[in-house]
Amino acid sequence: MLPYALLLSLLPFSVIAEEGIISGPTTSPQAADYSCDATKCKLPDCNCASTDPPGGLNPSDVPQFIVFTADDAVQSYTLDAVNQFIGQRVNPNGCPIKMTYFTSLNYTNYTLVTDWYVAGNEIADHTMTHVGTPSAQEINGNLIALNALAGIPLTDIKGFRAPFLNYSADTLKLLAGAAFTYDSSAAASIPVTDPNTDAYWPYTLDNGMANNCLSVPGTCRGEPKLPGFWEIPMYAFFDERGVVGPHLMDPWLDAANGGPSVNDSATLDYMKKTFTDHYNGKRQPIGLYTHPIHLSRTYPGVNAPVSTINMVNAFLDWAQQQQNVWIVSNIQLLEWVRNPVPVSQLSSFAPLKCTAPQVDSTAKICNGIPKNEDGLLSHCAFSDFPFYTCYGCPTVQPSPNEPNPPQDISQGQPERHRLPANCSTPFWDPIGGKCLCTASSCTFSDLSRPIGPNGANLTGGGTGDAFTSPNSSAMPPFTPFSGVTPSSLLATGAWPGLFLGTVGAILGTLGALVHY
Repeated sequence: MLPYALLLSLLPFSVIAEEGIISGPTTSPQAADYSCDATKCKLPDCNCASTDPPGGLNPSDVPQFIVFTADDAVQSYTLDAVNQFIGQRVNPNGCPIKMTYFTSLNYTNYTLVTDWYVAGNEIADHTMTHVGTPSAQEINGNLIALNALAGIPLTDIKGFRAPFLNYSADTLKLLAGAAFTYDSSAAASIPVTDPNTDAYWPYTLDNGMANNCLSVPGTCRGEPKLPGFWEIPMYAFFDERGVVGPHLMDPWLDAANGGPSVNDSATLDYMKKTFTDHYNGKRQPIGLYTHPIHLSRTYPGVNAPVSTINMVNAFLDWAQQQQNVWIVSNIQLLEWVRNPVPVSQLSSFAPLKCTAPQVDSTAKICNGIPKNEDGLLSHCAFSDFPFYTCYGCPTVQPSPNEPNPPQDISQGQPERHRLPANCSTPFWDPIGGKCLCTASSCTFSDLSRPIGPNGANLTGGGTGDAFTSPNSSAMPPFTPFSGVTPSSLLATGAWPGLFLGTVGAILGTLGALVHY
């Protein structure tokens, strides 16, 4: 193991690591050679790659979706970073913003995954150890571990993103074979204003891929044919250079317009311009695809660029002032694409509503709701990355070869029960091995407010920092779901372990950079 001082010296380099960089078009009509018969490929289970809105809707009747995602390990500092952008925002129906977290399990705190999921967010697969062109063990092992140690229902882990966006035709086949619903690793790399744009609405691979045809061998030209398996393209922003100035993941880390350094004002300008092109065109989604570590204000040893954080919030504030703009997770977007309804009917569209599990706050149950699980979490004190879980510590660290090790009951502690298929996570008692509620009538309550033709405003609400406010303070740290942080989560002796896990994540990032 590296000396402590050397580990500390490596901390600043974590913000240098970038993934998902593209420098120009990753496809062309000739390379794609894509063909799809829309009279045979019909929703909800088949959709042609098209720039036109699904369901034959007019763009003016279509919501403008901003997809918000995060990649890599889930720790308190990454959730703090995400929360400073979405934690105090609501969509036009008054519901808090939900997002997709593509989770890799090295250095992840499992109980925070549980909390984030129970709070309504989507948990998706990003491999166990963050490797590109992953094996089946990397992909499926992540499913198994997320289910066993974070209590995420297997049926709710629907999406995948390849680390470094490095996937192959075989990766897509593995995902379809493992019953994933979608992949989101392919870039939409040509502006929507270009007649050859590849900014397609999400589509199925019944007729092969239509994105990344210049980048991924064995795809496009009708391959691979994976009926019912979806691709949700990642929609790039473009600076004033147009097609040769794309910015995909963490665009705020890039120098805009070919300049020598990051310029927040120039980045804000091209983000607004790209959004406007989508909004005034066919309203293809736009995406904020983040590695939260880069903008975390609570990451040890790194000072996040406050001006950049304020700029991202200023963009979201501005976007939410436009009519019919919704910030969503990938699965919320996909549910709308599969069953498209005009904005006038969004009040009754269930995937965009907000529901809360009705659990007695005095009940002692290890269920992802801090008021209930306080004092019940297991601390798994592995040397390189310790974590907490509701589901019992394993005897060894999970790995692709052993994603669900036996539970450690060596000290006489009773074995905890894993989530069964017939119970929802917030209602499952892993200590008592019982489900508090199985009837749909007592499970969740709807907290949405009416929207649409009743005269309600169709804009969302944002309380992000003003870009022009140099003295803006940090957002409050992430407190999962109920606003109460369990004391056991931050117990004495936990922080050193979490810090070691953080340092380990940096080493993993550096190793990945060498590989990349």
